[in-house]
Amino acid sequence: MTPTHEAGWAHVEGALRGPGWLRPPDDANALVPSLWSSTTRKVDGNLVVGQVPIPELVANVNTPAYVLDEADLRARARAFRDAFADYDVYYAGKAFLCTTVARWIAEEGLSLDVCSDGELTVALRAGLDPARIGYHGNTKTEMELMRAVAEGVGRIVVDSFDEIERLERVTASLGRTAKVMVRVTAGVEAHTHEYIATAHEDQKFGFSITAGHALEAVRRVVAAPGLDLLGLHSHIGSQIFDTSGFEVAARRVLALHAQVGEELGVTLPELDLGGGFGIAYTTQDDPSDPAQLAIEMSKIVEHECRALGIDQPRLSIEPGRAIVGPAMCTVYTVGTVKRVELDGGAVRTYVSIDGGMSDNIRTALYDADYSCTIASRESGAPPVLARVVGKHCEAGDIVVKDEFLPADVRPGDLLAVPSTGAYCRSMASNYNHALRPPVVAVRDGVATTIVRRETVDDLLATDLGASDT
Repeated sequence: MTPTHEAGWAHVEGALRGPGWLRPPDDANALVPSLWSSTTRKVDGNLVVGQVPIPELVANVNTPAYVLDEADLRARARAFRDAFADYDVYYAGKAFLCTTVARWIAEEGLSLDVCSDGELTVALRAGLDPARIGYHGNTKTEMELMRAVAEGVGRIVVDSFDEIERLERVTASLGRTAKVMVRVTAGVEAHTHEYIATAHEDQKFGFSITAGHALEAVRRVVAAPGLDLLGLHSHIGSQIFDTSGFEVAARRVLALHAQVGEELGVTLPELDLGGGFGIAYTTQDDPSDPAQLAIEMSKIVEHECRALGIDQPRLSIEPGRAIVGPAMCTVYTVGTVKRVELDGGAVRTYVSIDGGMSDNIRTALYDADYSCTIASRESGAPPVLARVVGKHCEAGDIVVKDEFLPADVRPGDLLAVPSTGAYCRSMASNYNHALRPPVVAVRDGVATTIVRRETVDDLLATDLGASDT
């Protein structure tokens, strides 16, 4: 977490120098390629994505706006598909989902994870084959399960004994069979933020292996006439950079997989190892490429299956943010620049933009780090450490905690933040009655709005008192 001092932020050692990993750039205009989508360039100081100059895009759609690089997203989807050719690869709908992206994912040969009726609706409207949809969630309602079973969803990942009973009732009432995976917690402490670590014991997801709940859940599913058990599901967290945690998880989950065969006489055909692979938000992040991840994870499974003397089940993974995260950036307009001077000559440069925590809550929620660049001009000014903040009525409304920007950053400049494809638009809100930004897909010089900007009419559509005025 960000260090604090009882006398205020300026008294924290190194507060005005930024974090240790952040170094002043030789050129404040330059991009760090690993943080941006593959087609992103700077041309005469203007940011260009998918051959579309960002100032021209903004002239048509205004700011804030999410800019999605279609070619980059598709390339990342193919990279995982090809690297994990013997696996089923599930795109994380919760990271970002709209009908257009669902179609792209299907066209690139991936399956799709959903965790709500709304996400399922988007997937079906996009024409996705229900058999290629996995349904997650720790509290699925009877109505949600009813629809999932009726639509023929390919797998429902059950998360509690209550849900198993609920799903039994649903399948009995419909006279249908549901394909099921049992989500287990392997007791692994993933090296990530505590809110997105999902395999340790003290959290809401799954059945504990060590407490014996997972084996009991398998027994109940096997005994249920309307449930067809596909296998076990494990997920250790998100923003994971190495496979060490998967090694421990695979060992424990495959041991349970073998135990099910020995004690219940049931051979489980599938195993989901989760994923949640990390991406580069700043220069401190060094993600692995899909090919390397595939090699390492496959070796882990092969080794454990050989040690247990069992056949390897069909595997699936969930790359999480790794497909859409780097493919999108968010563009803002600078509204004010404030240099706050304190005792001793300390100065913090605050760059205020026309968006904020309503379109990117991750900095406030997870203490996440982001980078940024001026997107509309070239500057000869030296770099200055700045903090990019939003327009909302919250002191914690910070988008970029620390980044070097040209010292002449000024109102009217366009500012772009990379790697905002995952969990930014999908977690966006109407806080302070802000209107959620559009998503604009760019490719080969063409910009297409795939999710339009909200309007005041949208904002008031559910406000029943508004119709009286």
